[in-house]
Amino acid sequence: MSTSTHVAVREADSAYAWWRLVATLGLMTVGSSAMYVVAVVLPAVQAEFGVGRSEASIPYTMLMIGFGFGGILMGRLADRHGVTVPLFIGAAGLGLGFLAAAWAPNIWLFALAHGIGLGLFGCSATFAPLVADTSLWFVRRRGIAVGICASGNYLAGAVWPPIVQHLVDTSGWRTAYTVLAVVCAVTLPLLALALRPRPPAAVAGAVGAAGAAGGKGSAGAANAALAQPSGQPFGLPIGRAQALLCVAGLACCVAMSMPQVHIVAYCGDLGYGAARGAQMLSLMLAFGVVSRLISGLICDRIGGLRTLLLGSVLQGVALLLFIPFDSMTSLFIISAMFGLFQGGIVPSYAIIVREYFPPAEAGARVGTVLMFTMLGMALGGWMSGQVFDWTGSYTAAFVNGLGWNLLNLSIVATLMWRIRQRAR
Repeated sequence: MSTSTHVAVREADSAYAWWRLVATLGLMTVGSSAMYVVAVVLPAVQAEFGVGRSEASIPYTMLMIGFGFGGILMGRLADRHGVTVPLFIGAAGLGLGFLAAAWAPNIWLFALAHGIGLGLFGCSATFAPLVADTSLWFVRRRGIAVGICASGNYLAGAVWPPIVQHLVDTSGWRTAYTVLAVVCAVTLPLLALALRPRPPAAVAGAVGAAGAAGGKGSAGAANAALAQPSGQPFGLPIGRAQALLCVAGLACCVAMSMPQVHIVAYCGDLGYGAARGAQMLSLMLAFGVVSRLISGLICDRIGGLRTLLLGSVLQGVALLLFIPFDSMTSLFIISAMFGLFQGGIVPSYAIIVREYFPPAEAGARVGTVLMFTMLGMALGGWMSGQVFDWTGSYTAAFVNGLGWNLLNLSIVATLMWRIRQRAR
């Protein structure tokens, strides 16, 4: 190996890379705030604007759609100009978006502020670009690094809701949004300055494969031999390979959204109360953070595609358990299991893109796949409610989720089979 290769590997896994990851975690935690704040203020917003529950839910749907499409735009900007450019745009989007929502006179302008300011130009800038950027700064510990980065998204769900709820109770939801506008506009640019250096160019080439095999023993070497960036990922035209990953991401997140979006309502229907459902949701997200860290370690050993396959199987098991067991104790246990099983699924897509697709296109391709995961969350949340309205029970909604999970599982298994066939 040449001297330049040694330097690139050192830079990719250097002390700076880990300090950079600390800043990235902070950016992800602050930048993802909008995803969870809108759920906290929903009752107050609904009461002030005098609208129904379905209309009050539109801001969340528009936020997720804007988040998804914005991920592609921000990913392309990160590929061309570095991650700091989308981060500065995201700081402005979140700051102006929160302010616009705080001054909105009706639910429709409130929803528009969420879709455009907070979604399209806001939190989208602090998810896909940061995940893709992190994958380029690590070689030997890429899986755990991406897991730490992505866990900031769930960490935001643990940090911001109680803070915002306190502000809503003491000063009102408009004040809470104004405070968040200031926090995002000040904090994000300062943290973004730590990410100005571009990823080492040599990591995009042979170093990625050599570093992935180094330090892992035979298992790591075998995985590196199968996972090589290529113009034909999985032996398929690159567009078709991307499309299959997008459908897989959509399907797994339609299934994933069923418990995450409806566990509170489900507990209310069972007579346990919304407060218990909120506790289950918090437990689910907390175990989701643990899942992303554990899955990152697993990714470093077996690769992104195998980790995705494992997560898909386990998520299906947890969904299945929701159907026969509905006591309060069992729901708490299954909620924890579901969080532990599914938290590492979405970051696995970023690892897969980094392992099989050209590294120079990582930002745009990660953004595209993650857009479909966000659309899956939006579609699944709405679809589960629609199935409930049709049947009067969440049992059919859980079965629907299982069907989408099987679609995801079949795509991932097919890609695994194609890799094995090519290896032979």
